[in-house]
Amino acid sequence: MTALIRNPGDGRMAGVAGDIYTIKVSGSETGGSVALIEAIVPPGGGPPPHRHTREDETFYILDGELEIVADGEKATAGTGATVLLPKGSVHQFKNSGKTAARMLILVAPAGLEEFFAEVSQEPGTFSENNPPAIDPSQIEKMLALAPEYGLEIIPPDH
Repeated sequence: MTALIRNPGDGRMAGVAGDIYTIKVSGSETGGSVALIEAIVPPGGGPPPHRHTREDETFYILDGELEIVADGEKATAGTGATVLLPKGSVHQFKNSGKTAARMLILVAPAGLEEFFAEVSQEPGTFSENNPPAIDPSQIEKMLALAPEYGLEIIPPDH
């Protein structure tokens, strides 16, 4: 590994189901130990309930407020909050506010960032001020690829 500095706006951007994930540090840069992702979650945004079988996630909320549901427990995480989601926990988050929320996601070990990159909408079809639309074909792709990345997406009626 070598030292790395990423400036604001740098990193591989992925548009995933209405949210924007910018890969600030990837597993290929850390020997697979961790990945760091900046997430922008527009009002109403956030993933469905899901479980990771390979990695722990830690969120650090930079701006805004997210509703977090983890293993049936609901909490609100605002600016400055830290949330640990161990592998195996069923969780989801949602921005119930009126402005975009931003957070850093530390993934250990790395690998989840490659899922985001693989299922991303085409670059240039979204930006920080123009979040990606929820596209049914992208959702189908996510559901098909999730098992390859150790993800289990939980149906809403579960």
